[in-house]
Amino acid sequence: MRRSVVLIFLLTIGLIALPGLRAQKAPSASSPVLLTSCGQSPGPAIIKVILQKLNVPFDLEPLATASSLQKKKEAGQPYGSVVIVMGASLKGMGAAGISIEDEIKRINQLIQEARKQGLTVIGAHVEGLKRRAQGAAAGDTTDEQSIDAVAPQSDILLVNKGGNSDGRFTTIARNKNIPLIEVEKNIDLLEELGKIYGK
Repeated sequence: MRRSVVLIFLLTIGLIALPGLRAQKAPSASSPVLLTSCGQSPGPAIIKVILQKLNVPFDLEPLATASSLQKKKEAGQPYGSVVIVMGASLKGMGAAGISIEDEIKRINQLIQEARKQGLTVIGAHVEGLKRRAQGAAAGDTTDEQSIDAVAPQSDILLVNKGGNSDGRFTTIARNKNIPLIEVEKNIDLLEELGKIYGK
């Protein structure tokens, strides 16, 4: 009797653990990559260099729209994933003649189309704390708005650990069950993106 109880207990624990084991599967994505920004910060340039070093095919479109995905698919060369770099720059948006509201609208439509096509969406914040509100001008919340628009809708979160010192991304990842990958230095993106893209 005692053995039966122990066996049932162990089986129950095993069944409970299975979902957790599945959730721990290493995140992956396919190429080619559409690389863009939500907020027009310089962050995409960092990802660009890493993708080049990994020989992962990509297109960098700072103002990519849903039609960018549609046209690529219609041409018979669909994207495999979208990398959206979070981080707003008032200077960058000013130069492009757009507002953070314009950016959020564009990104929401882009992600909606990515979902239709079954593409993996990677939300990246690679400029650390200096690109967060703590390092912004007084009253400037555009970076946090960029994070709010992208992070909860991502399939994978890839962030510089310094920019997550307040646990902002950790909380989003936990609440939305999104894999979170943190890097100490941006050079570490080479290894992490290499894993994601099988390089």
